[in-house]
Parts: sequence; structure tokens; C-alpha cells
Amino acid sequence: MATESFVESSDLSLKRQRDEEKNGVSVSMDTLENDNNGLSSVIPGWFSEISPMWPGEAHSLKVERILFQGKSDYQNVMVFQSSTYGKVLVLDGVIQLTERDECAYQEMITHLPLCSIPNPKKVLVIGGGDGGVLREVARHSSVEKIDICEIDNMVVDVSKQFFPDVAVGFDDPRVNLHIGDGVAFLKEASEGTYDAVIVDSSDPIGPAQELFEKPFFEAIAKALRPGGVVCTQAESIWLHMDIIENIVENCRQTFKGSVNYAWTTVPTYPSGMIGFMLCSTDGSPVDFKHPINPIDEKEFQKAVRPLKFYNSEIHTAAFCLPSFAKRKIGSKAT
Repeated sequence: MATESFVESSDLSLKRQRDEEKNGVSVSMDTLENDNNGLSSVIPGWFSEISPMWPGEAHSLKVERILFQGKSDYQNVMVFQSSTYGKVLVLDGVIQLTERDECAYQEMITHLPLCSIPNPKKVLVIGGGDGGVLREVARHSSVEKIDICEIDNMVVDVSKQFFPDVAVGFDDPRVNLHIGDGVAFLKEASEGTYDAVIVDSSDPIGPAQELFEKPFFEAIAKALRPGGVVCTQAESIWLHMDIIENIVENCRQTFKGSVNYAWTTVPTYPSGMIGFMLCSTDGSPVDFKHPINPIDEKEFQKAVRPLKFYNSEIHTAAFCLPSFAKRKIGSKAT
């Protein structure tokens, strides 16, 4: 993920500050090691996302203290305590989740596909090293096997340490963790293995680019049974309509069942929303807009971890597109 970000902590015991004034902007020499453009936050003590994926804008969170900083074989990993959204997980300068709003993403990317088919039994998660999707898949009692392929073991370890309510998904006995490349894992999967595949990917820059291209979708289709479903992260209609149009076109060429775009609100994601592509293979028809396998709300409200965001009404509403998006991609989806 090619991106630039800035963090300046007010906790001097955790992070040495060496500020210099550069063109009237406060620049921290410790946190801008990889910043070739001199971009930084104007406000000390705040984290700001700055990326070519959303030029001309940035979302900022006030930092109370930095809890973890490390570099894995694949990316920079950071966790900080924010003033308003709890703990925040950041990979290569991009917010992946916050304690406050992670439910809007994790619950929707999971239950939109799994509530649309009867009795899913075998589920594959690509990415999702924080464990949140696993936590949500585990709510479905029909599921017998949950495979997850995450490339970065540091993400798993950090999530278990700092986000136990998210990473609790790893504790389920049905979960089989594979550390490695998701594309390679899919290619090795036997044809028709899974009822559902959930792709919790980062943005299509760098290594994640493969997860948005036609060969990857073809590998997913092969791994799914007839009438099986896939749900993959599919960017923002406010920022990435060209990317979404390409994804829809690739999916229509690959999946012979249903192809749909849905979305949810996530305040700490760029533009405040994120989309999903939901597709099915040729077989039993899948009507994503009207769930046939609803989660019993009363049952789960009594559970230790009740649903915070998803319900059957919001499931159907997620497929309603604003007019500008409907004109662009509505006719391309089915």
C-alpha cells in the first residue's frame, strides 16, 4: 500500500519529538522517514491519512498515545489510542479498524454473503488478520470449517494483544489459520470446496493489486461450489468509481450467477463509507438483497457479543445506490 501518513504523539516517553518548522508546517523527523514530499499534519498530536488513493483530503484522529510500532516483512504496523474511537490499527499509514466502528465493516462483509445462502458450511477468509471476520463467521451455527489465509503474522499477533474483542475469532475451534499468500492458497484449493469466500483486502496498491484483478476472481469462482458466494472489499463510490466499474466488469465476466454492489458507513474510512462486491457462481440462484438465512436477532442480543450494526433491514438497504452510482454501475450489476 503506497501511502504517506503522519503521527505525532503527545506522550514523550513513548516517542522522541524533534520538530522543525518547514514552510510553516510542523514536521516530525522521527515520523516522516519515508515521506519524500514533506507532507505532514498541521496539528501536533494528531494522526492523518494522506494517500494517492484519496488526493486532496485527509481524515484525522487525535492521538493520546502510541501503543505499538513495528515493521513486519510486508508492512509497517502501528496501534495507537485515539481520543474518540478507542484503539486504532494502522497498516502502512492506512487505518484498518478502530474499536468504535469496526462492527460496521466486520458484520456487513460477513453477514451480507452468509445470510444470503442456506446453511453455509465451509468458509474461506482471505486477509482479515485482525480476526473480526472470523468472529462474525463463527456466529453461524451451520458453519463447520473456517479457513483463513493471512499473509502477515504480525497483524495476527498485534490484534490478539491489543484488540482481544476482535481477535476472539481466532479462538473458535473451527478456525484453521494459514500464514501465506492468499492468491497462492486459492490456486491450491480444490474445485468447489467452499460455500463462501470473504476477501478482507486492503486498497489496490502494491501487493493487494492482485486481489482486484480477473485471475483472482477466477480462482475464487473455481474454489466455490455451484451457487456459492463471494464478498470482497470494493472501495468507495465517492472516491474510486473507476476502480469499482472495473471490478464489476471483471466479476460479470467471471461469475455467472448474481453480481451486486453494496455499501456501509464506516466513519474512519476515507469518505466515511466502504463498498462490497457480492457475487455468486452458476447454480442455485442467490438473491443477495433479500436474506434467506437471517440471524435471529433475539438470540444474538442475549449472546456475550450481540450484533452492533447488522440486521435484516440494513442488509436490504445496503444494496440501494445513490443515483450517480446507479447510473455508473447499477446497469452493470445484476
